[in-house]
Amino acid sequence: MPAMTRARGWASSLAVYLEYRSIIMLLLGFSSGLPFLLVFSTLSAWLREAGISRTDIGLMSYVGLAYTIKFLWAPVLDHLHLPVLNRLLGKRRAWMLLAQLVAAGALAGLSLSDPAHALTPVVICAFVLAFASATQDISIDAWRIEAASDEKQGALAALYQLGYRVALIASGAGALYLAEGVSWSAAYLAMAALMGVGILAALFAPRVAEAEAPAVGEEALESFARRHHIEGRAQRIVTFLYRAVVAPFVDFFQRYGWWALVLLALIGLYRVPDFVMGVMANPLYIDLGFELSTIATVVKLYGIWMTIGGALVGGIVSARLGVLPSLLLGAIAATGTNLIFVWLALQGADPVALAITISIENFSGGFAGTCLIAYMSSLVNHEFAATQYALFSSAFALPGKILGGLSGVMVDGFSASPRIAGPIAEAAPHLTMQTAGYVPFFITTALMGLPAILLVLLVMHIRPGPDKPEAAKRPDQGPGKAV
Repeated sequence: MPAMTRARGWASSLAVYLEYRSIIMLLLGFSSGLPFLLVFSTLSAWLREAGISRTDIGLMSYVGLAYTIKFLWAPVLDHLHLPVLNRLLGKRRAWMLLAQLVAAGALAGLSLSDPAHALTPVVICAFVLAFASATQDISIDAWRIEAASDEKQGALAALYQLGYRVALIASGAGALYLAEGVSWSAAYLAMAALMGVGILAALFAPRVAEAEAPAVGEEALESFARRHHIEGRAQRIVTFLYRAVVAPFVDFFQRYGWWALVLLALIGLYRVPDFVMGVMANPLYIDLGFELSTIATVVKLYGIWMTIGGALVGGIVSARLGVLPSLLLGAIAATGTNLIFVWLALQGADPVALAITISIENFSGGFAGTCLIAYMSSLVNHEFAATQYALFSSAFALPGKILGGLSGVMVDGFSASPRIAGPIAEAAPHLTMQTAGYVPFFITTALMGLPAILLVLLVMHIRPGPDKPEAAKRPDQGPGKAV
């Protein structure tokens, strides 16, 4: 009987992937991932083929900063209601639809541009596309957080990643195939048409209930306004800025106290090993002697599906075991699997060893990514869903990106030390003094994951923050109904 009960429990965890809103989440994930490469590597390939200089191509990459600084305008999506669309669709879906329409228009504009003759229209359309895409991400994240209980956030995050990864294939390899077989104009026009997937998903997505509770500290704000005689339009502006910019921080620290700093540290440190290691992964493959075709097949194609598999399993485990236990498993897996690259470096240019490494690393990375998304979603107050989650997503990426910039310095430093690199090069004849530094580097990146593991254990023991009310577990409803 216990075995049967456990089997039913796992089956119910798996069934969440078949729910209506889960299918919607899959389609929204596709819509979210589609524009990403179209302002980065795919666009870079088009520009280089058109004869644009590497300097200009590098400068063009700055349009992607919209994804990093999206928290700056996330408060607008929390507090500004779009005319007409808000009444028909609700706040989240209204912003979602507007961003998707703008993104589709920008892609159509790119399809009509010719960078070989005029680069300015390409720059403008790429900037608009990046801004609209980042705005779409904010609205989709906010909808996901409000559309399901914490227990189901892992499954929704997994399906989001699945759709996102499929979109990367479409906007990466798919766009390149179209550009070679037809034209770049046809490729970008086809991508604009594919944005229709997200538009339909936004239209048919369940309408989520909107929080109406007053923002924390507004009584003090009103008292401040009266004391300083701030009235009329000035008072409305001050109130809006407080609710949009200050209140999300006040709310988070009020709910968690000084433990909020611990939670932010956990989020910031959780994926540091992967960010730092990831910068040096491709140089490792090249230095070991792998052919580019092998890297493309194993890492770029096969690896994506292993990431998707890990993300889906992470959603199931998160629903079954809970957010924090799955978060701990993800931290241990993501940290430990950095050591598999030590084994790969010692094996050399063995395609089987590369496939094993990518299988383990990408699966654990997908698993950990889903668990982290589910955990960050559980920390968000639904009244400030867009702003707080945008802040969390920026916080989790920033430390890893900063440290990742030093990854090459670390490898070169280890390689320059005869006492460190010498014994390694002697133990593995295919390694030179220049490449032996990869071994201590990947050991170091694994050690970087220990603080996150300790912080997860601490949070599991203390469990800071207010108790979740039972009402937070919203029932499943069909399209058009408030959740």
